[in-house]
Amino acid sequence: MNITDTTEELAWRAVAAERADLADLLQELTEAQWDHPSLCEGWQIRDVVAHILLTSQAKLPWLLWQTALARGSIARMNSGTAIRYAGRRSPEDLITELRAITGLRHQPIATNAVDRLMDLLVHGHDIAAPLGIHRDMPTDAARWSADRVWQMGWPFHARRTLAGHRLTATDTNWSVGTGTPVRAPIADLLLLVTGRKSVTGLRP
Repeated sequence: MNITDTTEELAWRAVAAERADLADLLQELTEAQWDHPSLCEGWQIRDVVAHILLTSQAKLPWLLWQTALARGSIARMNSGTAIRYAGRRSPEDLITELRAITGLRHQPIATNAVDRLMDLLVHGHDIAAPLGIHRDMPTDAARWSADRVWQMGWPFHARRTLAGHRLTATDTNWSVGTGTPVRAPIADLLLLVTGRKSVTGLRP
């Protein structure tokens, strides 16, 4: 996905807003909630926060080294680094670090501003939903993110997974795919293309 300079600037502003909003949400959690399972299998809430921090700042040499330690598995690398990072820090430490990078505009290799935004929107849901907390997603941010996921292939492979479906947002101008209609707000479609919701769950 090639994004314009204007879209990139707006995406970075949205990233800063999402980080600040997520930090405010985390500030209200109890110790037990920090240890609660997230929607990411095997990860507690604290681990998802650690993952957000790490992916927001990752440099290529560190990524290569950690992937080598994980024997080439990106999934093992993501899981191992997040759990270890969270295990060495208190919730207060993690919140302080998140607030400190609110305006950071670092792009790990092969990513752009919308990748950072999508990561925040989706992982924010992974944190909030299991705790019974609803987080609104800005419509434009969710649309840019859904479009990015649809085009990117790995790791979601949305076009393959949702082959035979026509996804149409009910609250913004966004449609992809061909086949059986699936109509929903763009936030729900973002969660669908990233595997957090099912087609069945979005049908009336």
